[in-house]
Amino acid sequence: MENRGSAPEEFLKPYDPADTEPGIYSLWEQSGYFNPDNLPEEHKEPFCIIMPPPNANGSLHVGHALFVTLQDLLIRYKRMRGYKTLWLPGGDHAGFETQIVFEKKLEKEGRSRFKMPRDEFYKETLAFTLENKKFMEGQLRELGASCDWSRNTFTLDPKIVSTVYGTFKKMFNDGLVVRGSRPVHWSTKYQTSLSDLETKVVERNDPLYYLKYGPFVLATVRPETKFGDTAVAVNPNDERYKKWVGKEIEFEGLTGTVKLKVIADEYVDQAFGTGVVKITPAHDPNDFAVAQRHGLPVVEVIDKFGRLNEKCGKYAGMKILEARAAVARDLEEKGMLVKVDEKYTHNVLVNYKSEHDILEPRVMPQWFVKIKPLADMAGKAVEDGRITFVSEQYRKIFFHWLEGLRDWNISRQIVWGIPIPAWFKDDEIKIQAESPGEGWVQDPDTFDTWFSSGQWPFATLGYPDSPDFKTYYPTSVMETGYDILFFWVMRMIMLGLYRTGEVPFRDVFLHGLVRDAQKQKMSKSKGNVINPLEVTRVFGTDALRMALLVGNTPGMDMALSEQKIKAYKLFSNKLWNVARFVLENTDASADFLKAEFTTYDADLINEMSYVIADTTESIDKYRFYLAAENLYHFLWNRFASEVIEESKSILKSEDPTERQSRQRLLYELLVTSLKLLHPFMPFVTEAIWQKMPHKDEPLLMVAKWPI
Repeated sequence: MENRGSAPEEFLKPYDPADTEPGIYSLWEQSGYFNPDNLPEEHKEPFCIIMPPPNANGSLHVGHALFVTLQDLLIRYKRMRGYKTLWLPGGDHAGFETQIVFEKKLEKEGRSRFKMPRDEFYKETLAFTLENKKFMEGQLRELGASCDWSRNTFTLDPKIVSTVYGTFKKMFNDGLVVRGSRPVHWSTKYQTSLSDLETKVVERNDPLYYLKYGPFVLATVRPETKFGDTAVAVNPNDERYKKWVGKEIEFEGLTGTVKLKVIADEYVDQAFGTGVVKITPAHDPNDFAVAQRHGLPVVEVIDKFGRLNEKCGKYAGMKILEARAAVARDLEEKGMLVKVDEKYTHNVLVNYKSEHDILEPRVMPQWFVKIKPLADMAGKAVEDGRITFVSEQYRKIFFHWLEGLRDWNISRQIVWGIPIPAWFKDDEIKIQAESPGEGWVQDPDTFDTWFSSGQWPFATLGYPDSPDFKTYYPTSVMETGYDILFFWVMRMIMLGLYRTGEVPFRDVFLHGLVRDAQKQKMSKSKGNVINPLEVTRVFGTDALRMALLVGNTPGMDMALSEQKIKAYKLFSNKLWNVARFVLENTDASADFLKAEFTTYDADLINEMSYVIADTTESIDKYRFYLAAENLYHFLWNRFASEVIEESKSILKSEDPTERQSRQRLLYELLVTSLKLLHPFMPFVTEAIWQKMPHKDEPLLMVAKWPI
């Protein structure tokens, strides 16, 4: 009987991901194959994913690990299929969100941005962000991201800023971006306005005050804003109050005589309170709309710090809640407070990053994007199939949100971000990066970070003239979390279509949130957070990736536990042991690879062809969870538990035909398994591939997909 092969010495001990993974990643990076320009010549058809740029303000969390796993799987698969694959990485300065993080850091140091020169605050934030960005990129490497680092882009790179400025100027010239005084959501804590999508509705219990307004009694949760009232309103169909419509009422208020016009408007809900409401246009967006319809004045009585201003008499300088209590107390003393419903439940808008930051409506000059023309373009692109949502439910949600969008406030009163290139002189406005000359004052505001990141696909590819833009735009897939469908995906579609005339991507794949084993949201306060970099150092990156894939259907939240990750560490070990057995029992001379298959072994090869077809179809249809689970069961239950077990006796056969057929079968099953598993488990498969004596490519990452 011929001499058998022997497995390399590394196989004599269990697979050690911590010891193996850094070297494997270096091998990939040094090969240059992350860059599509360096791929072998047959890689011609482009396939491109633009990485959603992680916020460069902290460590990656398990949600980042999920997007890396999904996108890297697609990129590795397409690379092996012979596509010219570009996965373009980047980092997001993340404007308001980063400023919040940095301001918290300053608070711990006993400092405040409001006591720092603007330039100094910006420089410190930049240093903080760049340090985090570098750290974050190291973490992306640890997770196995095979992206093209030579094209790594930051949202504050000059080429990105230039593109953003170009879009803003074009929109201004086209009348799609306008400056005007409209209601905005104002954070008194962070001193900036926020867009509609940066708010969150929370349910609160507040007192509902019933106040006497001359001949009326009306209900309000905000008696402190009464100094800004410019009318009282009733529903035009309310028979109780028809005789008052168009008349003026006069009564004695807390700071003197009050005269208010009575108006009729469909906005008034007859069932709320008494069917009469006060109209305070400066401090309620609905009231502002009523005021616009009826030509009412807008009187601001709460300043940007959340304090009552000089129009409020003795209440001037009081914070909102303090003033509310004082006004209610004084109204009661004057006999103007009829009753209080202490258990009134209503919705309140808060900062989406902090439920304690109740947003105050303010009317102030801001830059607004006219949404309807852009929304119409986006809707048509999805309707006619130029963009496909992998999950039908999100297609429906997309259209639902398009219908309800209002004009988008893109101004932020923060330091950290891309400055708005607008210059003012008297009533004139000029849009350009540099000062037009003496007497011109630049807008101190910065862009909403979603305005710049909404241009990410075409901006990163060098619109309009670069070879990358001409080759890779529109991109192939936008893979991201469903929670930013409205923040980001919708805006990329709008701005991409507007600026380039083309959709920014063909397919939209939205993943869900990663929750704990009990499907609870992960949070530090609950102590149920899984740190992806900690678990990969214990169980290996491949184990985490498989745990994130199996059972994870598109668009649905998934449960993750350390126990699940540990189970796939055992799977890595099983693959390692399968490889050791095959290499120990195959002839290093490669003569067995010329052997004819026995009928039985030929049937097993045919069975493998079905596994290949199923895996290929599942990946092509974005059913990664199914492909991962089927490969797991094939390798563990079929290959390891059945084929290898029966091979132990066949390999001892005195019949060289039977023996060599089985050696060839084992080797080919292993080679095919490594190729199929590589997009899912890149590190362990590449580590084994490097020990294979007979392979068609030096690196598994560019080996041909087995079709």
